[in-house]
Amino acid sequence: MNITLEMLKQAVNRIAIACEQFQPMLCEADSRLGDGDLGITMQKGWRQIADDSQDWPDDLSKALFQCSKSLQKACASSFGTLQATAFMAMAKYCKENQLQEISSSDISPLLTVAYQSMMARGKGELGQKSVLDILYHLSEALKPLAIDDLKIAALQSIESTLNEFRQKPNLLGRARMFPEKSIGLDDPGMLAIKVIVEAI
Repeated sequence: MNITLEMLKQAVNRIAIACEQFQPMLCEADSRLGDGDLGITMQKGWRQIADDSQDWPDDLSKALFQCSKSLQKACASSFGTLQATAFMAMAKYCKENQLQEISSSDISPLLTVAYQSMMARGKGELGQKSVLDILYHLSEALKPLAIDDLKIAALQSIESTLNEFRQKPNLLGRARMFPEKSIGLDDPGMLAIKVIVEAI
C-alpha cells in the first residue's frame, strides 16, 4: 500500500490538531532553551497547511510545494523556515522522480533530502542535538521497512534518539549559547517531530 495524496491530506489535518493540543508543551520546552514560541510556530504552520490542503493541486510535488508556501505564509520563525525548506526539497525529489504516491522505499530518501536541506539552510551538523539528528535517525531506521511497519519503527527511533541526546548539550540554535543548561533536557525541535509522527 502506498501513501496517496488523500491520505496526506488526512495526515496533515491530524498533525494540525496535535500541534494545537501540544502547543503548551512545545512552548514550555522551547522556553527553557529558546524563544518559547515553538508551539505557536507549529500550531500556526500546520493549521495553515491543513487549511490550504483543501485546495492542493492533484499532483504530489505541487502539493508538497504548497506546504512550503503555507509555512512561509504562517511562520516567520527559524523553525518554520526550516520546515518550509524541507517541504521544498521533498517537492523537488517527488518531481524529479515523478512520484504521485509515496511507497515505503521513498520514505527514507524523502527524510534524507529533508534533513540535508535543513542542514544547509540552518548551517547545522549532525550530532549537535537538533531536529537534524532525529530526522537523520528516522531516515536510517525506516530504510528497510514496509508501510505497515513504519510507524512503530519511527516511534522507536524517536524515543531512542531522544534518550541518546538528552544528556548531551545543544550545540545549535539559541541553546548553543548556554549549552550546559540544555544537558538533561530534550531538544524542542526533536519533540516537535515526535508530535508530528505520533499524529500521522
